[in-house]
Amino acid sequence: MKFNKSLLLGAGLTALPTLALAQDAAPGFDEIGPYIMTTLLFCMAGFLVFFMAAGFAMLEGGLVRSKNVTMQMTKNIALFSIAAIMYWIVGFNTMYPGDFNGWFAIGGQTVLDPVGVAAADAALDYASVGSDFFFQLVFVAATASIVSGTLAERIKLWPFLIFVVVLTGFMYPISGSWQWGGGWLSEAGFSDFAGSTVVHSVGGWAALAGAIVLGPRLGKYKDGKVNPMPGSNLALATLGTFILWLGWFGFNGGSQLAMGTVGDVSDVSRIFANTNMAAAAGAVVALILTQVLYKKPDLTMILNGALAGLVSITAEPLAPTLFGALWIGAIGGVIVVFAVPFLDKLKIDDVVGAIPVHLFAGIWGTIAVVFYNGDASLGTQIQGIIAYGVFTFVASLVVWFILKAIMGIRVSEEDEINGLDMSELGMEAYPEFSKG
Repeated sequence: MKFNKSLLLGAGLTALPTLALAQDAAPGFDEIGPYIMTTLLFCMAGFLVFFMAAGFAMLEGGLVRSKNVTMQMTKNIALFSIAAIMYWIVGFNTMYPGDFNGWFAIGGQTVLDPVGVAAADAALDYASVGSDFFFQLVFVAATASIVSGTLAERIKLWPFLIFVVVLTGFMYPISGSWQWGGGWLSEAGFSDFAGSTVVHSVGGWAALAGAIVLGPRLGKYKDGKVNPMPGSNLALATLGTFILWLGWFGFNGGSQLAMGTVGDVSDVSRIFANTNMAAAAGAVVALILTQVLYKKPDLTMILNGALAGLVSITAEPLAPTLFGALWIGAIGGVIVVFAVPFLDKLKIDDVVGAIPVHLFAGIWGTIAVVFYNGDASLGTQIQGIIAYGVFTFVASLVVWFILKAIMGIRVSEEDEINGLDMSELGMEAYPEFSKG
């Protein structure tokens, strides 16, 4: 119900009983307030997570060579746009099938609340459909961005975008429904507050499958040696990391899914503080470890250390103390420093280090839940990790192999040497520095 201010100011004494009756018949603030505040939380957190798309783009643009920067920018804006459309068409209602508690149920298009919906007609027990849809949408786009960075500098544009259609429209929503849609893992007691596994490890598993099928970049592994391929702009990569760090406050804070009480708002602030602490600890540990191991700090490791700390705390950012968030994030930083060279030994070429950050740290963060969440069990957490890993990795392998057989997924050697900017797009990010 909408109250008329002039009526309240100008009504005579005889009008007061009628107004009182109208107020009694309408939902009270104790019902409307939580709905409004939670809707606001989803909108604010949603645009923070949306800005992570810029963070991924800047991080990837800085860590690839200059001849491939335009390709990464194109992939990032295209994947977000595709994710938005696919999540509307089928993804949202597949992931959140209401009272369905099985493995999954393919849903239909998302329908928003009517324009100017009255309080009596709104679902006051939660939030507006538009805010919930938008908040969940930006998560699926982040998952696709993880894959983009790993497979940079040698994958064709259109096969990658077709994979994004499958990932964002079907794979992510199906597995997401197991936990956040009230499915079988949720019923089993699996706990993943904001998506260390549901989002980050899913992106990591899909990226790992793609890297295996695609193979490493030309010259990356030669004569038993790992040949470094420095990125084009570490300032841009650092900017991207700070943008992602900022967006993570929405990622984790918004996952409180409520802002209608003092307790909810206090919990959101607690999540912010823990999220920040984990990122800081991951960065500092990577800084110290690279100094000890390589005699000089490695900026790219420090950046990924911060991101690994963020991924690590994402599965349970509410319950830990600040010290708990510190050591959980610190272990994420350790994981990155040792996982990057480990992948190189396996000759798995991950251009931006997304697999150590999102997959390995995501697994760690999901296990770490048991230290502070008394309702979580190690067995159930491992069950969830395995379920998401098997489903996403196998499904991704199948899709990558099909794409490889039908249209090919890798550019030619000549095109890879010349750069994907010119071979795939015919334009360069930095034309003034080209040979011509």
